[in-house]
Amino acid sequence: MPEERTFTLSLEQVDGYEYSACFDWSEVEPITIDEPEPLGARRGPNASRLVGAAVGHCLSASLRFCLEKAKQEVRRIDTSVVGTMRRNESGRWRIGRLDARLVVDVATPQPERLQRCLELFEEYCVVTGSVRKGIEVSVTVADPEGRELYRREPDGA
Repeated sequence: MPEERTFTLSLEQVDGYEYSACFDWSEVEPITIDEPEPLGARRGPNASRLVGAAVGHCLSASLRFCLEKAKQEVRRIDTSVVGTMRRNESGRWRIGRLDARLVVDVATPQPERLQRCLELFEEYCVVTGSVRKGIEVSVTVADPEGRELYRREPDGA
């Protein structure tokens, strides 16, 4: 029998398309979710942006965890995500692609340890692994000078 874990959140309508999302961690404040105009008032990120944020955060946390386990001093990881919306065959808008770029600054990188983490970290990202079932996701990791250290395109290339 597969192991399972659950999490709980609730959405409470505030006004129109604006909702307050409350999570099952009492110490976490609710966040506002809203749609852009003309539907909503853009009082918070919409669901598509939250999916992008979830992918970016999960990748960043997974890379940081691996590097720390490999005894690499991580100064910072800055991540950006570009989402591309596309219409599907029925003409409905969907997130068609997410392009994540992580810039990692390691104090004194040990190339073999860094490379090992770059080969592993995506496999531990729960959100990206789940989202890839329906959305193309590319991942690039660069150093602070912009040198590309890692790249994975949606087809695995």
